[in-house]
Amino acid sequence: MIQLLPRLRAFGRSLTGVQDQADDLVQQTVEKGLRNIDSYRPGTRLDSWLFRIMRNTWIDGHRARRPTVTLDDVDIISPLIGEDGRYVTETRLYLAQVRQAMDRLPEDQRTVLMLVCVEGLSYREVAHALEIPEGTVMSRLSRGRLALATLLDTVPRPQAQSRAQTQGLTR
Repeated sequence: MIQLLPRLRAFGRSLTGVQDQADDLVQQTVEKGLRNIDSYRPGTRLDSWLFRIMRNTWIDGHRARRPTVTLDDVDIISPLIGEDGRYVTETRLYLAQVRQAMDRLPEDQRTVLMLVCVEGLSYREVAHALEIPEGTVMSRLSRGRLALATLLDTVPRPQAQSRAQTQGLTR
């Protein structure tokens, strides 16, 4: 379970939008998972089981409270020795724009995108974790990818991206 914490934090961030609330959600998820470990079926994926607990916990909490306005968390910039500062800065700015675009997607599309594209779960695993048909996973993923691409087409990519392309790192 400890090895899954970074992935749970990332998924929690995609649901809540801010890291401090995501960390609280991870803590609640782990607590519920440990409390209900007897309902976990050996042979199934622990990560899918925990993602489902997290999603359900978030939905329960989201429904229970009124929307609140929170300040975006600020990433702490650590010094990177030997890195091109301009490239790092442009990449972080673009990542922030991607996060903002992801936040603009409907929750169902954002959830499926995170589980498939970031967490690497299969369509079947996502369908199981979210308790929806595989076809629904595929359609939400398709719509989410198109919407995200449309949102990001309006955002200029960092110039460092072209450097990565010339080095054969992308596409």
